[in-house]
Amino acid sequence: MRVMFYVQHLLGIGHLARASRIAEALAADGAQVTVVTGGLPVPGFPAPGIAHLALPAMAVGQEGFGDLVDAEGRAVDDTFREHRRALLLDAFAALDPDVLLIEAFPFGRRQVRFELLPLIRVARDRANPPLILSSVRDILQANRKPGRDEETVAALADFDAVLVHGDPAFSRIEESFPLAARIAPKLRYTGLVTPPPPAAADERHDIVLSAGGGAVGADLIRCAMQARALLPLDLNWCVLTGPNLPQPEFEAFSALASDRLAVHRFRANLAGLMASARVSVSQAGYNTVGDVLRAGCEAVLVPFASGGETEQTLRAEKLAARGLTLVLPERGLTPEALADAIRIALGRSGRARQALDLDGASTSARILREMQQARISGSIRAGAPTHPVP
Repeated sequence: MRVMFYVQHLLGIGHLARASRIAEALAADGAQVTVVTGGLPVPGFPAPGIAHLALPAMAVGQEGFGDLVDAEGRAVDDTFREHRRALLLDAFAALDPDVLLIEAFPFGRRQVRFELLPLIRVARDRANPPLILSSVRDILQANRKPGRDEETVAALADFDAVLVHGDPAFSRIEESFPLAARIAPKLRYTGLVTPPPPAAADERHDIVLSAGGGAVGADLIRCAMQARALLPLDLNWCVLTGPNLPQPEFEAFSALASDRLAVHRFRANLAGLMASARVSVSQAGYNTVGDVLRAGCEAVLVPFASGGETEQTLRAEKLAARGLTLVLPERGLTPEALADAIRIALGRSGRARQALDLDGASTSARILREMQQARISGSIRAGAPTHPVP
């Protein structure tokens, strides 16, 4: 089974990290996977051994998601778009995939419609079209513009299924996508996409503070550095700033490092570091929460909520309602409040964890394999809804 997996990350690394884990599971299941990326390069993603095609990179400019720039910070123009589109369509023709897997779209990534809509049209017009699937997290950002949800439903007419990477016992897509009932026959829940159960790291830390990709984590790190002074001085801290934290800020935080304070940009085995720690402090992004759940440590979540973001807050509140984490709203983030939350979490260490389905990567691979096998046997056709949601 040949799989072409398209992923466009723009700000953080969460979309790329989740896609990379799914790609690894597909390869382990015997698929020939090529990941096509369109964002700035991130060391280690996709994983070594996974075929990778990097389109000319795009990232978010200073004006937000509607302002896209290239790798040199220049505004993306029509010439750039036409070049990327041609490269993508050429790659599709060369790979001739059995499965076209597209991360986020059409629920998000409207910025890349200029190349995805032609790609989907070419795929559908092929004599033997591939299965086309969307790959999305379980909690979506609420659409703030009228008509966007209807556009998503209309676009999904060209998709065979939607892989929802979540445990329906924890969160169902209709909680963040109001028109989910209209696409219910295409929904397939996979479980949360998380790393394999981690081996505890050799090094031991009391507190592991992680800022995801780092693009929007500087305030949390700065506050935590001040909260550290309000807590017992014998606590060992490990701070992961994220690869996208601006270099001057990274250097300023690194200058504070000491015997009890390690500062790194990135560590591959984050879940292992958490498993060896007493408390994790982080935002509430999909992948970081997956690491927390795998590690089984106590956690303090400060969900990113600026600019009307809703996804992390909803995830954090759901986890807190199950007693799995403590939540400190971003608007209430002060050194004193963070220090108090860490004290409470330190006192909770060792509590039993509540099980959630964390095997979303391997389940995604199994679903694709079963759909392809069913198609070969003639039991499904392109565009037909398959495997209704439970």
